[in-house]
Amino acid sequence: MEYEFSDRKLLPYGMMNFKDIRLDNYYYVDKTSYIPLIERSNRFFFFIRPRRFGKSLTLNMLQHYYDVYTRDEFDTLYGDLYIGKHPTRDRNSYLVLYLNFSGITGELNNYRRGLDAHCGTTFESFCRKYADLLPQDIVEELRTKDGAVEQLDFLYQACERADQKIYLFIDEYDHFTNTILSDAESLQRYTEETHKEGYLRSFFNKIKAGTYSSIKRCFITGVSPVTMDDLTSGFNIGTNYSLSSEFNAMMGFTESEVREMLTYYSTNSHFNHSIDELIEIMKPWYDNYCFARQSYGETTMYNSNMVLYFVNNYILYGQAPQNMIESNIRIDYEKLRMLIRKDKEFAHDASVIQTLVSQGYITGDLKESFPAANIADPDNFVSLLYYFGMLTISGTHEGETKLTIPNQVVQEQLYTYLLNTYNEADLSFSNSEKSGLASALAYRGEWQTYFDYIADCLKRYASQRDKQKGESFVHGFTLAMTAQNRFYRPIFEADTQAGYVDIFLCPLLDIYPDMEHSYIVELKYAKYKDPESRVEELRLEAIAQANRYAATDTVRNAVGSTQLHKIVVVYKGMEMRVCEEVDL
Repeated sequence: MEYEFSDRKLLPYGMMNFKDIRLDNYYYVDKTSYIPLIERSNRFFFFIRPRRFGKSLTLNMLQHYYDVYTRDEFDTLYGDLYIGKHPTRDRNSYLVLYLNFSGITGELNNYRRGLDAHCGTTFESFCRKYADLLPQDIVEELRTKDGAVEQLDFLYQACERADQKIYLFIDEYDHFTNTILSDAESLQRYTEETHKEGYLRSFFNKIKAGTYSSIKRCFITGVSPVTMDDLTSGFNIGTNYSLSSEFNAMMGFTESEVREMLTYYSTNSHFNHSIDELIEIMKPWYDNYCFARQSYGETTMYNSNMVLYFVNNYILYGQAPQNMIESNIRIDYEKLRMLIRKDKEFAHDASVIQTLVSQGYITGDLKESFPAANIADPDNFVSLLYYFGMLTISGTHEGETKLTIPNQVVQEQLYTYLLNTYNEADLSFSNSEKSGLASALAYRGEWQTYFDYIADCLKRYASQRDKQKGESFVHGFTLAMTAQNRFYRPIFEADTQAGYVDIFLCPLLDIYPDMEHSYIVELKYAKYKDPESRVEELRLEAIAQANRYAATDTVRNAVGSTQLHKIVVVYKGMEMRVCEEVDL
């Protein structure tokens, strides 16, 4: 159902141009209070956040604030925002130079050509934009310089002679990180670009030289600190603020910001839920990012892009989107498939992702930066998962940072990866078959065929290495398979206070209000060499635990009108020996 047009603000879903948002009546979550904090920080500012977290919009907002040519638009763009009421001395006082490395085409073996082309076009546009403030023949002279490094050298010196200062912004400085981590040949070419006399390294060395001249401030963003480490011995005056608590909430939305947005739209759109009910739907999927150890227990962040996707759908149709994960997010995570390739390279008993799944958390020392060549170090790999948004800070454990999967969006992607690690031949499980079984589970209560299918896949795809892992493999594989079920939000043992149950298949009644069945699944494992009596012991233990958990408020509040089934599953080695329903 569509609603009538009103004067309500539009949602800036997918938008990155601050000026368009402000002039064309779009809703804007005010992040300008961070401008004074940035100004009090190191003038050469590195900041890492996962994809779709508002990095490009933040950079664009800062560009308009500092650009000497947007002075006359200040009140229009910022007047009702925090910084409009508390402007800093530096506002509208820079020539703004913006480079977006995601626009660089070409592979690493011809990276120079792509960098030269992007910078050549950008530098010339810069000179034309600020022609009134720069030497008259600057464009013609710029064209005589060969490539990005020479042109940057010329540009910042010309600006210094004209007594102008540059604020340099670089977005997605590390856009080729996925490529370099995916195979050894790319890593070698990348090493050549970023070490010794490599062209990319020379470019960053030239930025460093410019900071002694007219480049007075830099703000550089990306999704990983890998490239930073390899480049910053050339550019070693920048500071990485990614793990700093004062900037924890600079990108993404806090819950109060999400509530404020929902409250605004509830006054001009038809809402079928209260604000609290909508938060309850969104929170498990989009919240729970924490980017600073000191911020744990205080403020968690929602993925801003996913919130806008949800609210946009809700305003249009009056209900949660049937698919809670936006398609672009899926594409982004597909780009991270190289993480699985790296995880596979670890010794079989040191798989970071399997450890994470089997115990519900992982510990590590978050690194501010590390070279690409050292990605196989477990702490570095854990840090990479964290920076990519696959892990979030959840306190400390035995003196180390404790990291967990932040939410359902990430969980679904991570378990998809996990199935790929189990499936060494990279065969794909039949999506149509899985979909049919999932539907029968939710609407017809056909649980036996569902768990038979999982057991059959487990047996078929288990390698000798997996069999040696035993319980952690059976546990992880079952979790990964059930996490694929679109009708449920699986709550695993690590998520529950009671700690009795392995999996509670929590029905997504807000999306599928007509589904009829929900499940508690108590999974037990006996070693292949254990006596048969052990299977029976575990079966009785599982029955008791399933009954206890079924009586908790967590389950009672979530099952709604569905029929709750308590399923006990016991494996002996790789074989499912028990799969039965506990009588009510």
